[in-house]
Amino acid sequence: MAGKFAFIDYVILFAYLLFILYIGIAVAKKEMKGKEFFKGDGSIPWWVTSVSLFATLLSPISFLSLAGNSYAGTWELWVAQLGLFIAVPAAIYFFLPVYRKLNLDTAYEYLERRFDKRMRILGSLLFIVYQIGRMSIIMYLPAIALAAVTGINTVVIILFMGVIATIYSSFGGLKSVLWTDFIQGVVLIGGGLFALIVLLFSINGGLGEVVNVGMSDQKFFSDVAIFDANLVNNSLFIIFLGAGFSTLFSYISSQDMVQRYLSTDDLKEMNKMTYLNGFLSLGTATLFFLIGTSLYVFYLQKGGVLPTGKSDLIFANFIVSELPAGVSGLLIAGLFAAGQSTLSTGLNSVATSWTLDIQKVLRKDMSDEKSTKMARTVSAVVGIFSIAFAIVLAYSDVGSAYSWFNGLMGLALGIIGGTFTLGIMTKKANSKGAMLGFIATTAVAIYISYFTDITLWAYSIINLVASIVFGYGFSLLFAKKDEEEDGKEGLTFFDYNKSTL
Repeated sequence: MAGKFAFIDYVILFAYLLFILYIGIAVAKKEMKGKEFFKGDGSIPWWVTSVSLFATLLSPISFLSLAGNSYAGTWELWVAQLGLFIAVPAAIYFFLPVYRKLNLDTAYEYLERRFDKRMRILGSLLFIVYQIGRMSIIMYLPAIALAAVTGINTVVIILFMGVIATIYSSFGGLKSVLWTDFIQGVVLIGGGLFALIVLLFSINGGLGEVVNVGMSDQKFFSDVAIFDANLVNNSLFIIFLGAGFSTLFSYISSQDMVQRYLSTDDLKEMNKMTYLNGFLSLGTATLFFLIGTSLYVFYLQKGGVLPTGKSDLIFANFIVSELPAGVSGLLIAGLFAAGQSTLSTGLNSVATSWTLDIQKVLRKDMSDEKSTKMARTVSAVVGIFSIAFAIVLAYSDVGSAYSWFNGLMGLALGIIGGTFTLGIMTKKANSKGAMLGFIATTAVAIYISYFTDITLWAYSIINLVASIVFGYGFSLLFAKKDEEEDGKEGLTFFDYNKSTL
């Protein structure tokens, strides 16, 4: 399939990028500093923040891989989206009330207030390393895919995607990021819906034919076990359970997600954000899985040999090869939308975490002006570094980089999520127990990841259990020796629950 990215497509794509840059700067006309820069000015509607939550989770890699996965395989991984039925209620009932009550400035401030500043700095550093690597890879992999189907140079794509996101993230703080994320989320969903409609009208029999062929060719679910009593083996149940806890950990312990909750002190708005984000995430994942199966039926009806090669390129190839000029530019803009929303969120959350969780903890007398200036500088520097690293990756042979990096750092973030759970769901956990539990759980996580054949979907469950067992056990062991825990009340779910009875 030869791409035919026309002149009008380039015009639409670049016009979209400039429009996003304009919006990012325009919404922050007044000088933002201090908490306004880090948490917004309180004027952002909850539904804007909710769409931003959704756009943060869905990278352009997801945009391409979800459709590619169902085209080349089945809907087995769609079951992971059902984990939202675990993550959303758990976040709303157990965690968000505590965050709202404490009026936190960052996610990792909770770790300091519940345990000590060492845990806050450790959590923040792990998050920063993860985000910098993730941002580089999220620029590199989609740029490779877009270059393959549009003919635009890979480095040019990386530069446009990265530079624009860096400018408005550094300039306007969280408010700019939330509003641009909202626009990008709308573009992403709209582009996907439009592509599906075009596909269904191009298929003889429409949606009914997609379902019939999908059922007969086992494109929905194959012979994977629904439930296996041995929870370390692959099954639909362990995918559902593991993805549920992984998503929950993102909601409660990842600064880019928690930062959005902290933009309001209204618990009802926090809850509405979570519900709408869950609905959008499940709906959009279903949309792209259906696009993948529809692509399979479309090319089957078209005759000849089904397109093969990298499944992640199937959807992008369809956009450029089968859709009219102009429409292709709009839908490729949706890919850029997914990339820029993830990038801008990453830059802003890294700058916030570095400034408030590390620098301000070490230098408590830092003024709002200095902290804001530092955050802007960090955002710009990290943006430039991520762009440079993405360009280096573009000239390297690192096809499996995303899977490897996500697997490695996913372990670390899962342990941090387990530490948050230990703090909120137990009253006797203390700082020594949390730190020793973190170390022990890290050893367990490395062992199961690199020395066993346990399904990766079980990792989050094992991390959670190990964090609580080790953390609580060491806390009991050092209960009489840890005097720093005196006066730490109102920091658990049980304290909140008691205060509302």
